[in-house]
Amino acid sequence: MSSSTRTKFTRALPIIGWLGTYTGAALQRDLVAAAVVTVMLIPQSLAYALLAGLPAEVGLYASIVPLIAYALFGTSRTLSVGPVAVASLMSAAALGQVAVQGSADYLLAAALLALLSGGFLLLMGLLQLGFFANFLSHPVISGFITASGILIAFSQLRHLLGISAHGESLPELVHSMLKSLSQWNFYALVIGVTVVLFLVWARSGAVHLIQRLSLSRQTAALLVKAAPVVGVIATVFLAASLDLESKGVQVVGEIPSGLPSLGLPHFSWALVEQLFWPAVMISVIGYVESVSVGKTLAAKRRQKIDMNQELIGLGSANVAAGLSGGFPVTGGFSRSVVNFDAGAETQLASVFTAIGIALSAMFLTPFLYHLPKATLAATIIVAVLSLVDFSILKKTWRFSRSDFFAVLVTILVTLLFGVEVGVSCGVLASVILFLFRTSKPHIAEVGLVEGTEHFRNIQRHKVLTLPQIISIRVDESLMFSNAAFLEERIYSDVATNPQVRHIILMCSAINEIDWSALETLESINAQLREAGICLHLSEVKGPVMDSLERCGFVQEISGRIFFTQYQAFTELRNNYAGCVEEA
Repeated sequence: MSSSTRTKFTRALPIIGWLGTYTGAALQRDLVAAAVVTVMLIPQSLAYALLAGLPAEVGLYASIVPLIAYALFGTSRTLSVGPVAVASLMSAAALGQVAVQGSADYLLAAALLALLSGGFLLLMGLLQLGFFANFLSHPVISGFITASGILIAFSQLRHLLGISAHGESLPELVHSMLKSLSQWNFYALVIGVTVVLFLVWARSGAVHLIQRLSLSRQTAALLVKAAPVVGVIATVFLAASLDLESKGVQVVGEIPSGLPSLGLPHFSWALVEQLFWPAVMISVIGYVESVSVGKTLAAKRRQKIDMNQELIGLGSANVAAGLSGGFPVTGGFSRSVVNFDAGAETQLASVFTAIGIALSAMFLTPFLYHLPKATLAATIIVAVLSLVDFSILKKTWRFSRSDFFAVLVTILVTLLFGVEVGVSCGVLASVILFLFRTSKPHIAEVGLVEGTEHFRNIQRHKVLTLPQIISIRVDESLMFSNAAFLEERIYSDVATNPQVRHIILMCSAINEIDWSALETLESINAQLREAGICLHLSEVKGPVMDSLERCGFVQEISGRIFFTQYQAFTELRNNYAGCVEEA
């Protein structure tokens, strides 16, 4: 096989790149990591299926084949995919619009939602659209995730109270719970609150306690991750021995044993149309979250991920989820960090985790019949506490008021109107922020720092300027969205300075000029020429110069194009005559 062919195969199947150098030591570390993540993932899978309104076994199904699919096509060595809180909440919101929870149609719609999400991600990957994630504002996404965490926590309070309540927004959830509050169950509340307190304590104080057993802090921290399993085992035993089901405590009930059946779910095009937009939104949010986690973990080991191939990897995982009766999956932050800290070297750790989940689905499900839903709700509530980050409001208020208002609006819309409207608002806010910033780029009049060849903003530094010469630096590429802003700035400067004879546009920060901006430059050049003022350019980058030469602007410009700003300023200050006099 030629090197180019092997490179293509390695790019399409990243597993080929590291499998040939796999060692026994790496195998040992992957097995240990898989054991830790499997223990953590079992209660998480059950809990997130509950959050999505699906039977518990569907959570296990979504944690088997998708992990193997990502291991084959993903580029992150340690990212762990599977059900996550935000994607589960978004799935529940979407599925509730098209089917009744608990029905066969609901299960079918969940699998179809995963297929559509996977298909959309695969299409983006084939079109090399990995850069799309860069257009989503991270503060806005953080705001959406914070609001989603609050909604998730409130949606699970009904299981802690043992009441029936529904709603997609915070007002709906609160109103529904208040109506049913009189039906609360004492035993469910005690179990739920106890498990919440235990898990919170396990996160904060259990590490020091375990370290007293002469274990390292890292080992103690990994053992703490098994706390949800301890809660599951204890409450299952308690519910079974006290027959709490007969006392009104909701339990998971019978979970079918065995592996998921593979196949394409039957669907109608009408259902596809209803689920398409939610699938896109789940894909976008999931991809951004996964790439953020993947980049962070890869950087710690001086590795890197391919953003386009990540689309293929996550798309394949979701298609696998849809074909195996699951629901949308993505890379989970907490799960991936645990996988990393446990020493995982490669994606074989995820394959071993999938095997562990498969064995659990085959042999352990009969023991989960008496598992109280309050226990799973408590697990979810504690897990999403880390998602709620109101400090983003304080940080953005100090840094950028436009970011602050975008985050605030995203949080409020998500809480008041639900996740579907919230994520749409988040995407729209990201686009508006991008357009707002590109439409009003930073433009500074600059002057010469005497004794040097450097030019700085006249508002910030003591510099040399001349009334006959105005030097303007644009700190952004010129495009359709901001060309008019530059035009207005130049005309304003000319109008307030009747002595000006030369305008120097310093292009050191301009990486690109589109056609609309070029037409604006041509208009500026013509207007200044009529006013007897020369337009000059300095420090033009190669690709930009190539574009200007191809369209003939270099020949049309009334002034000159200088290699450096210092050269432009020093030559022109010896000649104050404008374009008309020079002509």
